[in-house]
Amino acid sequence: MKYRKIILGVSLLTLSLFSFFYYSRTPPVTNYPSKGTDIIAFGDSLVEGLGATSGNDFVSQLSQKIGQPIINLGHAGDTTAQGLARINELDNYNPKVVLLLLGGNDHLKKIPLANTNKNLATLIENIQARGAVVLLLGVRGGLFNDPFDTEFENLRDTYHTAYVSDVLLGLFGKPEYMADTIHPNNAGYEIIAERIYPVLTEVIK
Repeated sequence: MKYRKIILGVSLLTLSLFSFFYYSRTPPVTNYPSKGTDIIAFGDSLVEGLGATSGNDFVSQLSQKIGQPIINLGHAGDTTAQGLARINELDNYNPKVVLLLLGGNDHLKKIPLANTNKNLATLIENIQARGAVVLLLGVRGGLFNDPFDTEFENLRDTYHTAYVSDVLLGLFGKPEYMADTIHPNNAGYEIIAERIYPVLTEVIK
């Protein structure tokens, strides 16, 4: 328990410092401040919250932390192409900030990285065209020599999104944080929520 609190504290401090330097030294985030009204999480099983008990997925935990509802449009198994095929679900809302988390299933299904990157770029363009801020959430494409890091950073820099890198960092292989080999449990999702929280609070102001 003590170790877990230390991890949460270090994660929050690191991301708070990152948030300060990111927003003070980089170009403004596209569409910030947004005139939209809805905060939406769009993505795959990590957004849906597989592995968590009810109300303990990271979207629900973030909603509790910011004191505002977050609409969960997570769909287990989605690749970036499948996410793109249902992006018009956003038509039912007035998006202010969209947390975008896709790419992990592309890696698992060995989809070429160029295709993943192109689909993510199209998703970001679609969301930004709606006047919303994109909060891009990174995932890894391998334990070593991971090309996803660079690609996500390129997308951040090209489209001036808000960004949190590798939301699963340090969770894989640790049964105290994982419900199975790829999905966190309640404690793991809590760490993800802590990582996203400082950046999310900046773009909902």
